[in-house]
Amino acid sequence: MDKLKTLLKKNLPTQASIYTLFVAVTALSVYFLDKSVIAFLLMLASLLLLYYTSFSTPVKWAVGGILLLIVIPFATSGGPTYELYMEVATQCGIYIAMALGLNIVVGFAGLLDLGFVAFFAIGAYTYAIFATPQANNFISGQLFPLSGSSFWVFVLIGGFIAALFGVLLGLPVLRVKGDYLAIVTLGFGEIIRIIFNNMEKPINITNGAMGLSSIQPPNLFGFQFTFPHQFYFIVVVILVLVIFTVRRLEHSKMGRSWKAIRENEIAAQSMGIPLIRTKLSAFAVGASFSGMMGVVFAAKQTFIDPTSFTLLESITILVMVILGGMGSVPGVILGAALVTILNLQVLTELTNWLNQLTMNGTINIPNALSPSKMQRFIFGAILVSIAIFRPNGLISAKNRKVDAEHLKAGSPSIAIPVQQSTGQSGGVAK
Repeated sequence: MDKLKTLLKKNLPTQASIYTLFVAVTALSVYFLDKSVIAFLLMLASLLLLYYTSFSTPVKWAVGGILLLIVIPFATSGGPTYELYMEVATQCGIYIAMALGLNIVVGFAGLLDLGFVAFFAIGAYTYAIFATPQANNFISGQLFPLSGSSFWVFVLIGGFIAALFGVLLGLPVLRVKGDYLAIVTLGFGEIIRIIFNNMEKPINITNGAMGLSSIQPPNLFGFQFTFPHQFYFIVVVILVLVIFTVRRLEHSKMGRSWKAIRENEIAAQSMGIPLIRTKLSAFAVGASFSGMMGVVFAAKQTFIDPTSFTLLESITILVMVILGGMGSVPGVILGAALVTILNLQVLTELTNWLNQLTMNGTINIPNALSPSKMQRFIFGAILVSIAIFRPNGLISAKNRKVDAEHLKAGSPSIAIPVQQSTGQSGGVAK
């Protein structure tokens, strides 16, 4: 078996042939079958297999782009469950982007944030207030709702406003660490939700618990985005930009500063890393991704209310980061996709299947153990199992390898401590 793995790893044409065959079989299965959750999951798993191939990074990006933009939309369009498949894929993209944002705060900088969904809510309400007549309550002129073409600008505005609130959150919590930081961020998330829930008086800004409905969908050159398969492409484009940005930041000077603070704040500060500015940048960048996806979420749902932004959502996003592997970009992507698919499709389909068997009399499940009641139990058991057998995450974080010979060749001089003849150390040879 080891010899076979080694042979496949070195033989790129064989890898390409096997991978192409796998993608073709799963895509055709999804296209011709009316509804097959297994085939759909196997097709999505082709993206994970691509990560483990030995192809070069540009080839992986190119193949991934073909899968996301051509293969998956085409394969899912063959049956009546087209929009269902696209809804799951779109939700996966939204949560992946949010999890990557939280990974910057928790995984890179080591700052435990339990109120991350607040930035998601800020982005959503930023667009929803002005994309509905709600803004007419505090801005005169009957200028609202804005047209759907303003959505593209609000994606950036939502990210900026969320980043600003990320800085405002970071300023008062810089003096606390660990459990106290978690408590403060948890309180921030609840405060934001309660504010949105009560901002219907004296001036009705958010419409309170009733929420905002009839939000304008995006519009581009007269084409209106209303269905999940249309929002899928918006999410994919934003997600690719988020992944590219996170990868660039991870290995930049700022990314190394975040990791240094995560490991030891005192040592990082002694090396000249500004703690306040570095922590605030982590909060701001992570929050901006969540804010952008909040705008997309509001436009896709066309209705939002405070119940969409509860503490459970923050915990769910944190679970995605921890299960995937804190500090690991591919791990967080896998963790977010896995948790989202489990919640939206796998467990739901399993529950429906067991309920159908119970109604047909094939099996007899007591009411206390009905599938609908046990769904969260099954989800929790899966999470516990993953945590036990993969304590470092599904794909643990890895540091970038540095070629020592290349490093020496590129350095004008290497300082090496030597032992002097007097018996005192401290001499330096160059």
